[in-house]
Amino acid sequence: MARFGGLAALVTDVRPLRESPAYRRLWFGQTVSQLGAQMTAVTIAYQVYVITRSSFAVGLVGLCALVPLVAFGLYGGALVDAFDRRRVALVSALGLWVCSGVLVAQAFAGLDSVGLLYVVVAAQSGLFAVNNPARSAMLPRLLRAELLPAANALSMASFNLGMTVGPLLAGVLIGWHGVEVTYAVDAVTFLAALYALVRLPPVPPAEGMGVPGLRSVLEGLRFLRQAPNLRMTFVLDLCAMVLAQPRALFPALALGVYAGGPSTLGLLQAAPAIGSIVAFMVSGWISRVHRHGLAVAVAVAAYGLAVMVAGVGAVGLPGVLWLVVTLLALSGSADMISSAYRSTMLQTAAPDQLRGRLQGVFTVVVAGGPRLGDFVAGSLASATSEPVALLLGGAACVLGVVLAVATHRRFLAYDAREPTP
Repeated sequence: MARFGGLAALVTDVRPLRESPAYRRLWFGQTVSQLGAQMTAVTIAYQVYVITRSSFAVGLVGLCALVPLVAFGLYGGALVDAFDRRRVALVSALGLWVCSGVLVAQAFAGLDSVGLLYVVVAAQSGLFAVNNPARSAMLPRLLRAELLPAANALSMASFNLGMTVGPLLAGVLIGWHGVEVTYAVDAVTFLAALYALVRLPPVPPAEGMGVPGLRSVLEGLRFLRQAPNLRMTFVLDLCAMVLAQPRALFPALALGVYAGGPSTLGLLQAAPAIGSIVAFMVSGWISRVHRHGLAVAVAVAAYGLAVMVAGVGAVGLPGVLWLVVTLLALSGSADMISSAYRSTMLQTAAPDQLRGRLQGVFTVVVAGGPRLGDFVAGSLASATSEPVALLLGGAACVLGVVLAVATHRRFLAYDAREPTP
């Protein structure tokens, strides 16, 4: 019986889905829409690479998304604190759906315009930077505080389920009928996210502050200057996502190093998400860990180590695809754990009246970091090679974690039972 009790303790905690119908609808809609969104992410990278045959051009996709992500992420967080969070999320989601329609139209028209793809990516990035803080800032209103770690693990599972199935399905559909079908599936599945937001109850701000401006944005940044623990979560995530984000390398690795096609690309794209889902399936222990700072540092270092060893495998064993896929899956497992704790720290240690603005900063870091990482990886690959860029990026991540923790050792003692920003 003790053995079975131990196994039960590892089973995923789904209490947030049982206790909150509003959260359940939000999670389900996001899960369905993530499928199409991740198909589109793979398809854009594939389309850009096919047109240009350049990893640098694929890396520019991330750079094009970075500027609007930063600008709208910071101001979008202020909007979330000033207006009904459900309404902000719904309006920005409608804009994202329009962007999906533009991708469908350009694909069926056969435009093959890299410039247009960059413009759509920039628009999507700006809208996402408003939508994501609104959805994240709603969670503490929909759930009890002790359920937030489990809810964030569920959210990561939702995201990574899309990242697992989406790239694999994208590879199959691109090989079968081109990029048009994948973009169309995204436009259709995104309707699930819209439906979930329509069904949510109003989520008004904690205190009205009028039309937000630069002053309200700066207020959130000033708070962050005095919040070393929250600041460290951002720094550590940047170590992983800027220095060791490998996705811009996947098209060249799939088509060149591993002599594959769209299905190989889909497998590489899906590998981190597969690892994340495996970790989620045994994540029942997450809610029982209180040393969140230590957990974040260890998880980010493990992420960098897995990427580094994947680069060693790509350099030394370029014909062994399964080895790199396995290591990328391990990096995804580490990232899921890190994300669950970083999100929980922000949701519990930040005051409600500033939560939207800090979620905006969080979105800039979490979503902007990988886009900057795309550019860094693509540039490094152009100077060396894709396998070497993978190796050096992972090593830089591990070194970055060591240096960051050395400058703020108290972060390792952060206790979720007494959350302090």
